[in-house]
Amino acid sequence: MSEYPTFRCGKSRFDQNTFSGRFRHFLDVIDPRTLFVTERRLQECVELLDRFKEGSLPPGVTDTQLWQAQKIKQAIVHPDTGEKIFMPFRMSGFVPFGTPVVVGLLLPNQTLLSTIFWQWLNQSHNACVNYCNRNASKPAPVSKFLQGYLGAVTSAVSIAVGLNMLLQKASYFSPTTRVLVQRFIPFPAVASANVCNVVLMRHTELSEGISVLDDNGNVVGTSRVAARHALMETALTRVVLPMPVLVLPPIIMAGLEKLPLLQRQRRLVLPVHSLVCLAAFGLALPIAISIFPQMSQISVSQLEPEIAMATDCKIVTYNKGL
Repeated sequence: MSEYPTFRCGKSRFDQNTFSGRFRHFLDVIDPRTLFVTERRLQECVELLDRFKEGSLPPGVTDTQLWQAQKIKQAIVHPDTGEKIFMPFRMSGFVPFGTPVVVGLLLPNQTLLSTIFWQWLNQSHNACVNYCNRNASKPAPVSKFLQGYLGAVTSAVSIAVGLNMLLQKASYFSPTTRVLVQRFIPFPAVASANVCNVVLMRHTELSEGISVLDDNGNVVGTSRVAARHALMETALTRVVLPMPVLVLPPIIMAGLEKLPLLQRQRRLVLPVHSLVCLAAFGLALPIAISIFPQMSQISVSQLEPEIAMATDCKIVTYNKGL
């Protein structure tokens, strides 16, 4: 198959029914090069896609140009609101802007204040990413965002501080084992807080519902059942995401720090640690968000009766958000 098949507006050029297809699709979505796209280039892409929809494309435009234009628009513009997403909170900015936070979370010999600071910073970034990439087919007041944000930060800090205090009181660990165990504490704290973050940041969807679409992309109704599925799928990806990011670097660094070079040159430990975190994060993100398609499908028979009455489709689609 050609790398750039015939262009289909709003669709992925990769098969979204397979994990490998979704993985390749999300590698496109998180491509950090889109962070450097100029406003002029973005407008050119939007106009090109609009002309495609109108059937008024200028001669010579290729499928490759159309796919690239769609990639740029999808990386920068929210599909529901049509507004630009602030750079640090785009999925393409998640790894570059999030890696310094991951490094901070995994620093050895954390104090109470540093633990609170890095957990607060991590959940603040996650909260903004979750909010900016949510399903926004229904409006949500800013007060709901603030409630969710406070709940997410409180849960993250409480879990991390609580685990650290338990570790300090555990007298049966040797100093070496204690340092190693301390390095793994961020994972349960971040994983559980990530779930709280997603649910609290997007809980309005559970009460209001989200739009479900027919085969032609037309809204056929608002479903709370689909919203529940969307949040469950997103929450699961947020549990998987920190696994490689917060588990692999401590294991790898425990081995690397025994190397003669790092034993002699201790100032190299932090740069090496940062590179290990960057590699783990860069791999973990597309794997985690590829578990489920962004535009997920659900049987009409599972949804509210009024939706079944509003469409002849057997399967409808909803944007689960990222």
